[in-house]
Amino acid sequence: MVRIALDAMGGDNAPQSVIEGADLAKARSPHLDIVFVGDEALIRPLLDSSRYLRQAEILHTDKAVFPTETASQAVRRGRESSMWLAIAEVAGKRADAVVSAGNTGALMAMAKLQLRTMPGITRPAIAGFFPTEKNAMCMLDLGANLECDEENLVQFALMGRAFYVSLMDKANPSVGLLNVGEEEQKGHEYLRLAAQQLSHPELDVNYVGFVEGSDLVRGEVDIIVTDGFSGNIALKTAEGVAGLFAKMLRRSFKGSVMAGLGYLLARPALKKFRTKMDPRRYNGAVFLGLNGIAVKSHGGTDALGFSNAIDVASNLVEHGFIPDVSAAIEKAGAIREQKKIVNE
Repeated sequence: MVRIALDAMGGDNAPQSVIEGADLAKARSPHLDIVFVGDEALIRPLLDSSRYLRQAEILHTDKAVFPTETASQAVRRGRESSMWLAIAEVAGKRADAVVSAGNTGALMAMAKLQLRTMPGITRPAIAGFFPTEKNAMCMLDLGANLECDEENLVQFALMGRAFYVSLMDKANPSVGLLNVGEEEQKGHEYLRLAAQQLSHPELDVNYVGFVEGSDLVRGEVDIIVTDGFSGNIALKTAEGVAGLFAKMLRRSFKGSVMAGLGYLLARPALKKFRTKMDPRRYNGAVFLGLNGIAVKSHGGTDALGFSNAIDVASNLVEHGFIPDVSAAIEKAGAIREQKKIVNE
């Protein structure tokens, strides 16, 4: 059994979308043991009407983190909130992972406080997947660290590799560093230093070099590593462009009778396109580098999207993600120390 703690009160549509999403996840994966943390008076009627969760456990609290709270406010005031108590289940080894659609800053701060960073990790990072022309592409950091140095980026690459291998059927994913150009001399010095370290053969990273913003959608690279400032801008830009494209496409098909007829003919292809681009399929960003698995669902997602976030958490538990990251970081640290001794 894989035990998942859910912040039932986090998100725009909580607790309904949380419980409906958990019901979908349980249908696909009967081995899941799900515990809901939140207001029992709101949760119990929804569980009673569910198909697979009627006997699920509830940890009651009537307190929740507000979307408008800052991370510091949430930490000071939210020690009895559903988010804090759900994370505490993982910290106390009573659950294997936590999933929340609540306030991102609060979730990161609370998870870092309770789970702590793994030995050797300087900073945790947020990782998620993007649709591309080929397969899904992983990108990190998506906003946890606005400023980074070369050591941070190397650790992000190692964590991202373990994350990708845990969720995708590819043993040796390619890794690139986001930069303003592909040439070796371009970009900040810390990017060039990170590139040198990632090229080290003993690090066992399939590093392919610098990549540009236009490469994000091509799918030529499996994992793209960057600082949280650039990563968050790229994420929000991609979401905005996807929304713009969808709106313009709808307007175009409504422009004339012939366009409407064209829509009818193209509907099967458009359905496949919509399925591939559906953000719910890629829902579930992960806080990498912590002593526990914490997954952030999009706050406005529906049941299908939330169920996919639960699947991400479950897959990471089943594939031994935490031990893989720990081993990679330990190996990188040993290589770095060895190089220091040689240089001295």
